[in-house]
Amino acid sequence: MASGREKAYAYLKDTVLTDPEMQGAFLSEQELADRIGVSRTPIREALLLLAAEDLVELVPKRGARVTPLTGREVRELMELRGVVERYAAQQLVAAERVPLEELRSLLERQRALTGAEDTREFIAVDHRFHASLVSAVGNALLDRHYDSLRSRQVRAGVVAVYNQQGRQEAVLDEHKAILDALAGGDAQAVCAAIDHHLESTLKVLLAG
Repeated sequence: MASGREKAYAYLKDTVLTDPEMQGAFLSEQELADRIGVSRTPIREALLLLAAEDLVELVPKRGARVTPLTGREVRELMELRGVVERYAAQQLVAAERVPLEELRSLLERQRALTGAEDTREFIAVDHRFHASLVSAVGNALLDRHYDSLRSRQVRAGVVAVYNQQGRQEAVLDEHKAILDALAGGDAQAVCAAIDHHLESTLKVLLAG
């Protein structure tokens, strides 16, 4: 069974930090404790962990503030994702081990989540689409490195969808282009499709 700190950490990271309306907002420890069903101590412990990851900022006498993604951070996130995802795609195409069925299933799941109320789930599946590609390489260290980007990746994805009407449909098209290139065994085309997808997301985020 998860500890109070673990419950608080997971809730904050997966629910509060991915809420576009909470970017830059201060958090109420008591409100969070009541919502999660724990005391304030696990909340404080979880906030310390998140502060160590630069996901929240601890402001003296004011409490914890959700740290908004900066333009520089978004650029660096997309750059790092591109390095990892292109490498994964090249390895899988060369070894003919692309998990096509899994990726197709995730893309179909995304197609069923295009309502405004489905945004967070849509982006959660979005992350799984990309993470499945990386995971298929079979490099545990690479998996852990990529998973460390998950919170920022999900936050960026949710904000991008909220920032631009029609972004969900564009993501589906971009994922299909990646999948089609993978199915065709064309590593160069896959890398180009990944780059286009990440550049499109970056452009939406920087446009605000």
